[in-house]
Amino acid sequence: MTTLNETIKVTANHSQRTFTIRTYHNGRFFAKYRTCKMSKEEFNSDLYNTQNDWKNYLRTSFDYYKV
Repeated sequence: MTTLNETIKVTANHSQRTFTIRTYHNGRFFAKYRTCKMSKEEFNSDLYNTQNDWKNYLRTSFDYYKV
């Protein structure tokens, strides 16, 4: 059995108040997502999200789309 090493890299777009989320499996690019435009408060709060926070966001939220 092999273990899947998942990494998430997030880039913030301050002018649009969106995030670009890139997922990697075992070091290889897997998928790219973009969040919908957020309120200033939500955007500023999400600037401090951890990888686990973003994984949870992708699992539970519907406020993003695949790019």
